[in-house]
Amino acid sequence: MKLTDTGESRVNGYLFVLERSLKSFLPGDTVRDAVREIESHIRERVSGADSLPDERAALERILSEIGPPLRVAQAYSSERIVDEAIATGRLVPTVRAIWQLAVSTATGFFVGLLLFIGYAIGAGFLLVAALKPIFPQNVGLWFVNGIPTALGAQFPAPVDAELRGGYWVIPAAAVCGLAVITGTHRGARAFLAWWRSRRTDRGPLTA
Repeated sequence: MKLTDTGESRVNGYLFVLERSLKSFLPGDTVRDAVREIESHIRERVSGADSLPDERAALERILSEIGPPLRVAQAYSSERIVDEAIATGRLVPTVRAIWQLAVSTATGFFVGLLLFIGYAIGAGFLLVAALKPIFPQNVGLWFVNGIPTALGAQFPAPVDAELRGGYWVIPAAAVCGLAVITGTHRGARAFLAWWRSRRTDRGPLTA
């Protein structure tokens, strides 16, 4: 299908809104590449569309199938960030990708919440290991009436609690912290790989 001037104006208007939406998620140089890629996809769909008496209806159907500009921008930016996280495997890109999915998808929100708890627990163990040599009388295993109630730091030390655990707490907490963070990070990468494969199966620009 060959577009008339009216059809071209509609496509350009869609791309204008898309570009403005992408700028909320991606840097400027990446936005230009993204707009060109999505424009190429749109024009490919248009050129392969059946000729209909109503150009406007045909074009609106194509744009509707692709999705509203804001949703397309969110999906595209999420894919770019997830691709970086999967390719590098580093902590910061992975956390950024999880955050992006958490604020844009329901599944990402719940999985992101679980992963955040995992990272926080791991970081808590490492913090215990770091604080023990600095505050040896305030960090360790806390017991009340012989029952363990907490592992961590308490300032000031409660009068009704007993602190147990010498400097062996340092390597134990460090090992536990690294193990939890490593396991959580592997879970995060597995979730990102699953999400990426699901998006690939559905198509690159499905809303």
